Amino acid sequence: MLQARNLHKYYGQLHVLKGIDLDIEKGAITTIVGPSGAGKSTLLHILGTLDKPDKGTVSFEGVDLQTLNEKQLAQFRNLSIGFVFQFHNLLPEFTALENIAMPGYIAGRPTQEVHQRAEWLAEMLGIAHRLSHKPAELSGGEQQRVAVARALINNPAIVFADEPSGNLDTRNAEELHRLFFQLRDKLGQTFVIVTHNEVLANTTDRKITIIDGRIAEDVIKSL
Repeated sequence: MLQARNLHKYYGQLHVLKGIDLDIEKGAITTIVGPSGAGKSTLLHILGTLDKPDKGTVSFEGVDLQTLNEKQLAQFRNLSIGFVFQFHNLLPEFTALENIAMPGYIAGRPTQEVHQRAEWLAEMLGIAHRLSHKPAELSGGEQQRVAVARALINNPAIVFADEPSGNLDTRNAEELHRLFFQLRDKLGQTFVIVTHNEVLANTTDRKITIIDGRIAEDVIKSL
């Protein structure tokens, strides 16, 4: 599905990624772990087209993403990729329903269609009764479920998550992790998750360890 070849990234004199080769398979949960500063989030952002490598390529289903112009890349990102971040990144002035639906609005899909999918996702994620509430009225766990639903609204091929449970207490973190597995099983959803949570990492289909900008270990349990 997604292929990265010989990825290098520099920030000034700092060589952050040092030749990463990686293939992401459909319908699996892959976690990326490693010490702080190892290059995990940088790799995730490059795979998710939020950043560009200084050397190397990222391809999606055979298409070199670096051949796309900014408009094409933005459209690809909107329709084919979902993102979940540690701090939710919800828009405070909009309701949960509107936050979930936002990528659908941006894609120009019919409002009724987008709202129907948003309501369906909210039901699946256990937040259907909170759709009229704004983020400040939601718990941390509810906000993160809204963020997950938003990531899924356009039925993306792949969801990237950067420390998605890092800002949650233990109970909500465990619930979020169970949710990822449910979405994989029910929807065939592909996830790539950067995490420091070893419990999550040790139960996913694949665990990649990044140390000093290189893949130090790649354990595939079931793909």
